[in-house]
Amino acid sequence: MARVTRNGRSSRIRVLVAEQAARRGGRVGVVDVCTAAVASLPVGGAGMSAMSRTTASYPLCSTDGISEQLEELQLTLGEGPCVDAFTHGSAILTPDLRTGELQDCWPVFADAALETGARAVFALPLQLGAISPGVLDLYAQVPVRLSGEELADALAFADFATLVLLDARIDETGEPPADSAAQGRIEELGGYRAEISQATGMLTVQLGVGVDEAFVRLRAYAYAHGRRLSLVAADVVARRLRFSPDAEPTQADEDV
Repeated sequence: MARVTRNGRSSRIRVLVAEQAARRGGRVGVVDVCTAAVASLPVGGAGMSAMSRTTASYPLCSTDGISEQLEELQLTLGEGPCVDAFTHGSAILTPDLRTGELQDCWPVFADAALETGARAVFALPLQLGAISPGVLDLYAQVPVRLSGEELADALAFADFATLVLLDARIDETGEPPADSAAQGRIEELGGYRAEISQATGMLTVQLGVGVDEAFVRLRAYAYAHGRRLSLVAADVVARRLRFSPDAEPTQADEDV
């Protein structure tokens, strides 16, 4: 089989994503990259998160329930292939989450991911020069290794996802997308990010700590109580949940 050139591969990936967007009936978005990647690679699902070293990270999209849980788990726990891929700027390939060394590397995430039904996870950083806006995660429900060609395709999907994500950010500050569904996703993600940021800011006051420590406390509470980070943030913002530097967080009565 002839080796596929990089330009040829990129063109093929763009066509696959465009076809997926056409079936959905909207302009190309990150969800189309994830869906096309799942259809093209030996994986069961895909998710993508926007990552930042200075502000709260947040999930962008997921193709199914398992990938949705994996995105939130990694952001809540602060560990996992997605976090490492962003931190080190390189692909993190885990063909079998039951490997002993991974249990040592991600002592909490590995077991939690297995409980969701994932057995393999491949995290690919989104990068364009010095810009690193997020990570594309692929998972499988059985142990699997990507071949050289499959890995090259996965990286091409990540490259295209970077361009799509950066273009979406331009849309957020410029003209609204023509596709109402895409506009709805941007508004929803903006609300998700804003609520977590607002909750983190409130904790800096309640706990008398910096932003980083406040975010760690928010994540720790979400994990300890088996709740999604977004739901805990919503409770803090609505003042249903209050943190104290000298006591355990308290849940307000519903009728207060």
